[in-house]
Amino acid sequence: MTSFSVQAPRAVVMIRPHHFHPNPETEQDNVFQTRDGTRTISEIATQAHAEVTRAAEALEQVGVKVHLFEDETKETPDSVFPNNWFSTHAGGHIAIYPMFSPNRRRERRGDVIEMLKHAYRVQDVIDYSGLEQDGLSLEGTGAMVLDHISRIAYAAKSNRTNEVAMERFCTHFNFEPIVFDAADEAGRLIYHTNVLMCVGTSFAMISLETISNLHRRQEVRNRLTENGREIIDLSFNQINDFAGNALELSGSQGRVLALSRRALKALRPEQIRIIERSATLLPLDVPTIELAGGSVRCMMAGVHLTPRF
Repeated sequence: MTSFSVQAPRAVVMIRPHHFHPNPETEQDNVFQTRDGTRTISEIATQAHAEVTRAAEALEQVGVKVHLFEDETKETPDSVFPNNWFSTHAGGHIAIYPMFSPNRRRERRGDVIEMLKHAYRVQDVIDYSGLEQDGLSLEGTGAMVLDHISRIAYAAKSNRTNEVAMERFCTHFNFEPIVFDAADEAGRLIYHTNVLMCVGTSFAMISLETISNLHRRQEVRNRLTENGREIIDLSFNQINDFAGNALELSGSQGRVLALSRRALKALRPEQIRIIERSATLLPLDVPTIELAGGSVRCMMAGVHLTPRF
């Protein structure tokens, strides 16, 4: 459909959980998190395992390489969201991040990093996790939405996004930080930036109304459109259905936008038409995973590294 873009990786890392459940340590500041009283914990875990399996298969079918790891422990209920603890970058760079919740810090895995070193050209790994000792958090590409084309890191302020840690990351990885206040319709801070926005190659999906400061809102709009992107402005209701939690990827037939089926149902026809001008929609069924307050984008850590072979 379209040529490869540095914004849209060809491969992702995913974690298949065996004991998934919404994390009680994160529900206080994650208003997207919900409880399911109709199923047992075991039933929820079994369904989450199946949803990740089917999602990985669907990605592979469109030509996206999936590095699928198993999580068989009971201590990491949010391990299905690996994009929060590491990210990869062109030129062979990896970042490892400080996490807000103590039980999420256990998600970091040496075997994932070693696989990346073996399969891809990795020059260095910069580990920011020591900042946890100072009470600083920066939860990866959940906290930041990265524009790899314009080298901008967008971030909504929250206790998952410390500005000192972000400045350090941006200095090391050559991104310009753009930080803003963002809240839901009840005035509650939005815990992760990737819930309210997605930056693709030719379009950007963002809930501009979450940014209360009108000057900052216009500045964010201007920066997103300065290289010709079209804006898809999402409503509060649409982000509540995870419409902003999507990831553009490069498949064998061109770019695809991976998002949940719930998110796709929330989009209006004219918004879908904008996306389909440059990417094929790939809806994935992940309703059980969404109980934890994240969706498809959170489930995938994009690999922006050069393969060794």
